Amino acid sequence: MVRFLFAVTLILAVIVAGNVFLVSVMRIHLRSGTDLTVYASNSNTVTETLQSKRGYIYDKYGTIIAQDVQTYNIICILNKDRVSANGKIAYVEDPATTAKVLSQILDIDEMTIYQYLTPTDGRKQTELGTKGRNLSKETKEKIEATNLPGIEFVKSVKRSYPLGRFASYLIGFAQSDETGHTVGKMGLELFLDDALTGTDGSKTYQADKNGYILPGMKSEETAAVNGNDVVLTIDQGIQETLESSFDQTMELFEADKVWGAVMEVDTGKILAWGQSPGFDPNQLVIEDYTNYGSQMPYEAGSVMKVFTYAAAIDSGVYEPDTLVDSTPFCYAAGSNRRPYRVNCGDSRQIGRIGNASDRNWGMISYDMGLIYSSNVVTSSILANLLEPAVFESYLEKFGFFQLVESYGIAEVNGVKNFTWPADMLALTYGQGSTVTMLQLLQAYSAIFSDGTMVQPYYIEQIRSSYDTQDVLYQGETKVVGNPISESTALQVQELMYRTANSEEGTARYYQIEETEFLAKTGTSQISVAGSYNSGKTISSVMIGLPAEDPKYMIYYAFEAAYDRNAHYKTEPVRQLIQKVAQTYSLTSNLNPEIETEAETIDIQESIMPSLINHSVDYSREKLSENGVTIIELGSGNTVINQAPAAGTSVVTQQKVFLLLDSNTILMPDMTGWTRKEIVEFWSLSDTPVRFVGYGTVVSQSVPPGTTITKETEIEVTLE
Repeated sequence: MVRFLFAVTLILAVIVAGNVFLVSVMRIHLRSGTDLTVYASNSNTVTETLQSKRGYIYDKYGTIIAQDVQTYNIICILNKDRVSANGKIAYVEDPATTAKVLSQILDIDEMTIYQYLTPTDGRKQTELGTKGRNLSKETKEKIEATNLPGIEFVKSVKRSYPLGRFASYLIGFAQSDETGHTVGKMGLELFLDDALTGTDGSKTYQADKNGYILPGMKSEETAAVNGNDVVLTIDQGIQETLESSFDQTMELFEADKVWGAVMEVDTGKILAWGQSPGFDPNQLVIEDYTNYGSQMPYEAGSVMKVFTYAAAIDSGVYEPDTLVDSTPFCYAAGSNRRPYRVNCGDSRQIGRIGNASDRNWGMISYDMGLIYSSNVVTSSILANLLEPAVFESYLEKFGFFQLVESYGIAEVNGVKNFTWPADMLALTYGQGSTVTMLQLLQAYSAIFSDGTMVQPYYIEQIRSSYDTQDVLYQGETKVVGNPISESTALQVQELMYRTANSEEGTARYYQIEETEFLAKTGTSQISVAGSYNSGKTISSVMIGLPAEDPKYMIYYAFEAAYDRNAHYKTEPVRQLIQKVAQTYSLTSNLNPEIETEAETIDIQESIMPSLINHSVDYSREKLSENGVTIIELGSGNTVINQAPAAGTSVVTQQKVFLLLDSNTILMPDMTGWTRKEIVEFWSLSDTPVRFVGYGTVVSQSVPPGTTITKETEIEVTLE
C-alpha cells in the first residue's frame, strides 16, 4: 500500500513538473495544447475597465430624480483571424451589408458606418461613435436578430431621469463623453460632478489570439467605486404641481415664459423651483440654458413695494393713517437729487408718475397705498417720509443687487439704478432696477418671519452611496441678516394680509377656501431697447402661508402680452397654493370629509411602520390600521422592501408598496397612478418605466398580470 501511494505521488509530481516545464520552457498549455508563446509578451495581456456608477439624485422623500441605467455599446470585430468557439465566423465579413443593416437600426449614415468598418490603420475592432453607445435592450435585440457576424456588445451605463423635466434647470443633465464616461454638463450634475462621479475599476487577464481566456490563466481585478448620492430639499408633489401650473399659464395667457418657486420661510429650504419652457434631460431639446430664477435679472414690479414700506416702518418715519393724494405724481429734483412733488404743469416738473391703468382713489392713507398697489403712494413715501440714502441702505440689507451665493446655484447680481430722481422713484415700485427671483426669496424670508433673513438652499445632503449615514456634506439653515425688526415684519404682514383678504386688495382673487394667506401682486413693464412700449409685462405674486404664521412662501411670475385680467385669472396659481396647503396640513378651514358617490371617507394621517423582514400577514394587519391601499410585488411570504419608508407620513387610501420577491412580480394595473407612485414601484421592482405626458396614468404598454423582470421595458401614458 505504501509503495502504491508513493508511486501515485511520484506520477503526479512528474505531471506537475512536466506541466511547469511545458508552460515555462516549451510555452505549451498541457490541458488544451495551446501554444503559449504569445503570452510571453504584454501584447496578450488584456485590461478591461469596470465602469463605476454615477451617484443617484433624490428628492427629499427619497424619490429618484437621476440615476444610471444599464445600456449597451456596440463593438464590431474586424480581426479576420478571430473565430468563435464553434468554428463560425466571428468578425465583420461583409462591411457593406453590415453598414446598410445597422444604418437602418441606429439612424447612422450608411457610409459613415462603412468607414468605421474599413479602417486603414489595421485596428482589430471598432466602435460606431456616440450613436453606437448607450443602446437600449430593445435596440440590442434588434441588432442581434439580424445575425450579423462580428457584432458584439459590452454593457454600459446611461444617465436616466425618471421624472422627465422635473426641476431640470436645477438638476441639469449629464451625458456620455467620447470615452463613454458620464460627465455633468449643466446644473447640479455639473456643479457636483466630482462628488457624483465614481472611480472605475479594472480587470487584467491574458487571452489567446482570438480573445478567449484559458482556464487557470492569471486574472487580477480592482473593484469599481460608485459615486456619492445627493439628496435635495425638493418635494416631488409640490414640484410637479408647480410645473403643471406652468403649463396652464402658458396656455391661458400664451405666455413667453413662466417661472416660480416654493420655499420654507424659516429654513430656506427650496421645495420647488422651475420654469417654462423647460426641457426633459432624457431628450435634451433645450431652447434656453438660462436659469430664470437666478440668472435672469428683471424689473420685478410691485412685489418690491413691500420693501419700500418695510424701510419706512423700520426707520421710524412711517405714518400709516396720514392721507396722501393718489392722483398723478409730478415731481422735481431737490438737494442731492431727492425728488419732491409739484403741481403737474409746474415749470420745475421733470417727470410724472401714475398708477396702473391711470387709476386714482383721491386722498387715501399710506396703508391703503399698498393694498391698492399705488405707484403714486410709494413715490410719496420717498418724497415725504424716507430719505433716499436710507431706502438704498435697506435694499442692500435685504440682499438686493448682490449675489445670494446659494450652494450649487449659478446666479447674477442684477443692476441698481439709483442716481437720478426718476431712478429712485421707480425703484419704490419695482421698476428701473433689476433683481432675481433668488434674491426675492431671500429678502421675503425676513418679511414673513420675525425679521430674520435666511439663505435659500436646495442641496440637503451629499452622502456615500454605500452607507447613508456617511454624510460628506449637510445643508443647513444659514441666517444672512436681520434687515428689519420683528415688529416691522408683523406690521408689513398685516398690510399683506389685507392685500390678500380685503375687498380692495389686489391679491383677493388668489384666495382659496382651505386657508388664509398673505400676498402682494406685481405687474411690471418690460424694457426693450430702452423703451417700455413692447406691450409685454411680467405679472407676479408673492404669497406667505398660513396668514397667522407664514411657514411657506410661493413666488410665481410670467411674461406675456399685457392682460389687465392677469390677477383675476388665477386658477394655475391657486392650484399650487392649494397643493402646498394640503401637503403641509395648513388647511385650517378644509373639511376633512371627502364625499364620494358611494361613501364619505374620513381622511386620516399616520406614520408608516417598519415592515421589512415581517410576514405578509403581519404587514397586512398592521397596515389595516392606516387605511392605505396595499400593492404587493412578488409572491413571497416576507417583506424584503417597502415604500414609503418607515417613519414617513401616509394618509388614508395612499398606495403602499411591499416587495415580497423580485423574481415573480406581476405587472399591476397603473390606471390613475401618479408619477410619484410609479417611481416608488420602479425603485422597489428595479424595473424602469418610461413616462409620456403629465398627470395620471391612462394607458400602459405592458398588460396587467404580465410577469415582468428588470429587463422589461414599460411605457405609461399620463394625461
